[in-house]
Amino acid sequence: NILELASPSLSLPLAASWAQSVLTQPASVSVSLGQRVTISCSGRTNNIGRFGASWYQQLPGKAPKLLVDSDGDRPSGVPDRFSGSKSGNSATLTISGLQAEDEADYYCQSFDPTLGAHTVLRAWGEVRHKPAIPTVTGLPVQF
Repeated sequence: NILELASPSLSLPLAASWAQSVLTQPASVSVSLGQRVTISCSGRTNNIGRFGASWYQQLPGKAPKLLVDSDGDRPSGVPDRFSGSKSGNSATLTISGLQAEDEADYYCQSFDPTLGAHTVLRAWGEVRHKPAIPTVTGLPVQF
């Protein structure tokens, strides 16, 4: 079973008789290039609280790519500006020094045995960078 939730959280039926909201992320985060970004993912004791959360990045037109696993480890090739942490029933992805190529959709993923065998829970949010405000330098006026 796969339960995919956009944020704010939605209730999607997994069975005809019930529905449940599980993971929640902010819908979007706007940050200037070079700044630190944090994306939160809120869950429950029986999912993030027990199993932690993995984080995926999906660039436009590409398949999702694992950034950080539930142990906080990065696969080879993932820049060290990406890190993951967990506190209680919430997980956080941190991007230290946002770069233009980091503009993407970011998914948190966890497991919840109360929803059935090997149920995958996902929530998503997107990061968009704020373009720098152009500066205008005045030139001396000559008469």
